[in-house]
Amino acid sequence: MKKKFFAVFLCAVMTAALAAGCASQGNSGTSSGKSVEAVAKTKVFVSADWVKSVIDGKQDESKNYKIIEAAWGPVADDKSYNEGHIPGAVHMNTDDIEEPTYWNIRTGDEIKKVMANYGITKDTTVIVYGADSGATRVAFVCLWAGVENVKVIDGGLAAWTKAGYSTNKGVEEAKATTADFGAAIPAHPEYVLSMPADVKAEMAKNSKFRLVSIRSLDEFEGKTSGYSYIKRGGEPEGAVWGHDEPDYRNADGTFISFDKAEKLWADQGITKDNEIAFYCGTGWRATIPWLMAYENGWTNIKLYDGGWFVWQMDESNPVQAITPEEAAAKYK
Repeated sequence: MKKKFFAVFLCAVMTAALAAGCASQGNSGTSSGKSVEAVAKTKVFVSADWVKSVIDGKQDESKNYKIIEAAWGPVADDKSYNEGHIPGAVHMNTDDIEEPTYWNIRTGDEIKKVMANYGITKDTTVIVYGADSGATRVAFVCLWAGVENVKVIDGGLAAWTKAGYSTNKGVEEAKATTADFGAAIPAHPEYVLSMPADVKAEMAKNSKFRLVSIRSLDEFEGKTSGYSYIKRGGEPEGAVWGHDEPDYRNADGTFISFDKAEKLWADQGITKDNEIAFYCGTGWRATIPWLMAYENGWTNIKLYDGGWFVWQMDESNPVQAITPEEAAAKYK
């Protein structure tokens, strides 16, 4: 069973935001005549207003799009989705995209079937939201697979209801496609370092390589593993701290500006000139900064998918338990 480390924090944030928006559920859901500008394909984080304009047929993306609510577990267990979701959104169980041993991304052939089951080809605009970083995880996998236009709703369902848009109840079924995906999957294998050996190889050959932990301070310093099913604490030797998911969120659940994200990284000596691999425990939280960097034109970024979970399985893998300041000084 996969633990969502950040669920407690984020649920509190989203519950407060949803409470403010619940009164708007059941309204007409109109966009109030507001004009919403088009966004570039590489723009990942989008507003609820933009998504509504897609649904209303006012964007180029309106011709071919899918909306996904990403959450761990089957749709029958997703109380939030069943009680109210964005019209047209289908539930995606994150187990669909992750294999059960290491929680890494499934094989290209398996993901090809997942894309077909959800009616997605490389030319489909995929719009994702969810209550935690499972949403950014799904968005990342879509980009890795080769979907060319992937969006994440900034602020999720809370932003949607706060904007005054209506929700649907019950289950909406995904409509599969028999059309070819349109590209070999993964189209972008360079986005991922799967296992510890891949990371150690990068460290050995590239002095500009930085392994960036997107985990809590207590996790980074080895005071806790962060997961009920991981006994060991610490980090891969050579890692620097890139802050935890809460530091990438505003109080309303939206994401911080890229300028603020860059400042978090610069404080640890991480810049655009580095070759960067973000990681966390099992590959969820780390997709947030990856998507931010991708959206802003950084091309030297990867996701170390195995994360601490896989690294600590092999006791021969070197481990550290130091402060962020010590790591920044040591690996500058």
